[in-house]
Amino acid sequence: MKQQTDLVKYKFDPANPPALTEKQQAELAALAALPDEAIDYSDLPAMSEQDWQGAQIGRFYRPIKKQVTVRIDADVLAWLQASGAGYQTRLNKILRDAMAQAK
Repeated sequence: MKQQTDLVKYKFDPANPPALTEKQQAELAALAALPDEAIDYSDLPAMSEQDWQGAQIGRFYRPIKKQVTVRIDADVLAWLQASGAGYQTRLNKILRDAMAQAK
C-alpha cells in the first residue's frame, strides 16, 4: 500500500520566474519608496572596512550555463583542444574576459 504524504515538489527556472502577484508588487513598491533613514538595521551588526578585508567579488557566483551550437574556425578549435580537456571552459573564460574588457 502506497503511503500518501503532503510533500509537494516545485521546479524553479531562474531564466523564467513566475509573475509577481499584485500584493507582492505592492510590497516591493512600498519598500522601494521607503527612505533609507526609515530602515531598521537594529538586528544587523555594524560593519567596518576591516570586516571587508579579503572579500572577493563574485567568489560564489555561478552563472547559468546555456547549451548552444557555435561555429568557429577549425584552427581556433584545434588550438583550444591542444591544451587538453576543458577546452569549452577555456573558451568560455576567453569570451568572459573579452566581455569584461569591453564593459
